[in-house]
Amino acid sequence: LCNCTACESSGYVCETDGACMASTSHIKGQEEEQVRICIPRVNLVPPGQPIYCLSAKGLFNTHCCYTDFCNSINLQIPSGRWITEGKEDSWGPVELVAVIAGPVFLFCLLLIVGVLVFQHHQRNYNHRQRLDVEDPSCDHLYLAKDKTLQDLIFDLSTSGSGSGLPLFVQRTVARTIVLQEIIGKGRFGEVWRGRWRGGDVAVKIFSSREERSWFREAEIYQTIMLRHENILGFIAADNKDNGTWTQLWLVSDYHEHGSLFDYLNHYSVTIEGMIKLALSTASGLAHLHMEILGTQGKPGIAHRDLKSKNILVKKNGTCAIADLGLAVRHESITDTIDIAPNQRVGTKRYMAPEVLDETINMKHFDSFKCADIYALGLVYWEIARRCNAGGIHEDYQLPYYDLVPSDPSIEEMRKVVCDQRLRPNVPNWWQSYEALRVMGKIMRECWYANGAARLTALRIKKTLSQLSVQEDVKI
Repeated sequence: LCNCTACESSGYVCETDGACMASTSHIKGQEEEQVRICIPRVNLVPPGQPIYCLSAKGLFNTHCCYTDFCNSINLQIPSGRWITEGKEDSWGPVELVAVIAGPVFLFCLLLIVGVLVFQHHQRNYNHRQRLDVEDPSCDHLYLAKDKTLQDLIFDLSTSGSGSGLPLFVQRTVARTIVLQEIIGKGRFGEVWRGRWRGGDVAVKIFSSREERSWFREAEIYQTIMLRHENILGFIAADNKDNGTWTQLWLVSDYHEHGSLFDYLNHYSVTIEGMIKLALSTASGLAHLHMEILGTQGKPGIAHRDLKSKNILVKKNGTCAIADLGLAVRHESITDTIDIAPNQRVGTKRYMAPEVLDETINMKHFDSFKCADIYALGLVYWEIARRCNAGGIHEDYQLPYYDLVPSDPSIEEMRKVVCDQRLRPNVPNWWQSYEALRVMGKIMRECWYANGAARLTALRIKKTLSQLSVQEDVKI
């Protein structure tokens, strides 16, 4: 964001992917007002010393910068002679032509050189792509013909970097998958079950207009040291051009039970099953939130769209957190938050109070983690309702099913959660069972209006680990 003296309609503020510019000059012997504008990245040429950012002695003083509102500075008046009318020291036609034609000629020359360099690199890139995809001699380096899906997943789980396969191997895997059946749809596109070398994989196919979401999710999944048994296992990402349109693929582990939402709709769970679902989800979220320091470290990551539809149930009854397209990463060294550039927002029903009333501190990473914990409490409520204790269990329902419509607006959720301070009902009969009593207590401590007062994912994991020991649950 930059200051913009010409942007009255937007409050004298503009947004750019390039630089902020401030400039001052003399005209007719009078000091002109400071000019502040946005410069798009495409106009920042040549790199390192853009023409738009150059000053000219006696004409104007210009400053370009690259942080929010950095062009609010007041520049000194440029030294040298002023531009005047009808005076002997005015510039003549020859000088003016030289001043104007020089930069224009330089710009054109640099543009031609840039185009030639780009074409050269593009030819090399296309050549490498053809080698990567079409040359079978490359495959044996990483994909021996007898290597199965299980071997590949084992290699991913035990690799030193923990950041996934080389890109051309991902492309090779993706382009040899045979799609079998569609298993889900969402606002991003479709999810298919596919087959690769005798094993099932899940293929999330994004529509071309969701390219930012696809790129962001693939980027997050390939964060160093992210792999964890309770986070969906990423295998490959690829963009496939079928001649008519481009398909964006994200390939991951396949879990036949589907999402936790689907699972709870079809099955009730035992106390042991409830603890396994809850503890494994907390373990995945704790790993996501945790920062690992060191050269092979991992940044802290907040999910920002945690809900039962974005958690998958594995064959062994534990959970894996999925859909990281909205996640944010925190780099503690620079104390910066890497927020996704796409326009999606989280699911309104699961939004924390501070997100609904827009009081969340977007510059503080812990704020995003606290919002995840609120959503985790709602997921736990969904699980606990389906727990069959003493022959009693309730039908599956979404959180706030009795307080808001099926597709609530931000305003409807804000009224219930922030203004009326209501939360999902925790039945009194849960107090009769230690496991349900503990779950109810955790939920309430996840739902505090003050995000800083909520439990951490690690604290929840430890509490549920103790409960699993008490209940003799084998995980």
